[in-house]
Amino acid sequence: MPQPSASTTTAARVGRAVSRIGETVQGVFTVLDEVRDRTAALARTRRPLTTRDLAALRPALFRHLGGLIAGLGFIAAPGLLVDAPWHLEWWQDDPSGTPVQLLRDLDPASSAFYDYTHWEWYAGPSEGAERTICGPYVDYLCTDEYSLTLSVPVLAGGAFVGVAAADVFVRRFEWAVVPVLREVPVPAFVISAAGRIVASNTAKWIGGSVFRGEAGFEVHPCGGLPLSLVAASDANALRV
Repeated sequence: MPQPSASTTTAARVGRAVSRIGETVQGVFTVLDEVRDRTAALARTRRPLTTRDLAALRPALFRHLGGLIAGLGFIAAPGLLVDAPWHLEWWQDDPSGTPVQLLRDLDPASSAFYDYTHWEWYAGPSEGAERTICGPYVDYLCTDEYSLTLSVPVLAGGAFVGVAAADVFVRRFEWAVVPVLREVPVPAFVISAAGRIVASNTAKWIGGSVFRGEAGFEVHPCGGLPLSLVAASDANALRV
């Protein structure tokens, strides 16, 4: 019985890697879709909306914290809440097992004011992006961890009211996808929509660097997600 060629084997393993990456990221976006829908329902039925109303999201947020998701919550559009012009209903995974709320200085008059509207994970959804992946970057403001932030817009009555977002530590993402990347017999790595490398099976293409396209590599989109797998097209390419 004829054996599959090297190119056929490589293509199959690339396909498996694309599927695993897509499933991993889609799992986080499925959680964000739930947070989005719960928040939109609150915004539609409770007006004026307050920080106390957003506390109703906490059971759902707590349920999804842990594993891949290190931080999760809703970031309100400025002026949405009557008792807090700026607000983050944001909770983080903690080794103690008890979620910890992130508290930032949200007073515009303060020198330490945290204006979250300038960050890509907020600006993307506010400008119409359905799904945004920001990073990898070192999250000096929250965890000091190398992280990805995934986000989706929250709409109520057609109006933008904020963002549902999740933090994923890059090391946790690597645990989920690097094993299948290692099965690919050629250099292969995961990139964001901006071309920044998130995870890799080769030291030649390290996390955090930017891929701007190169001869001999093919980009394999992971479904409709803002993430792709890049793999060497030459089955004889060496992986280091």
